[in-house]
Amino acid sequence: MLSSSQTGQTDPVHHTRKMCERLEETIHHLRQDIAKVDEPQFKAMFETAAEVLTGLATAFKHYEQGSESAWRRPGTHAANTALS
Repeated sequence: MLSSSQTGQTDPVHHTRKMCERLEETIHHLRQDIAKVDEPQFKAMFETAAEVLTGLATAFKHYEQGSESAWRRPGTHAANTALS
């Protein structure tokens, strides 16, 4: 029998949620640093990085929700999946 920690390790949603947390922390850090440095290229690079990571976090959330056809697992439908 699997322990609760082992079950979490095999659950893909557990991993996508943990990664989303890390991505959101990084996004927040990037945006905070934009205000600290007065160089246009730096600001553009950090804003671009934040936007790319936001898109990746969104893709992870869509995977969890099954809201994109590419992320749906056999036998599931978006209407049956709880949206957060």
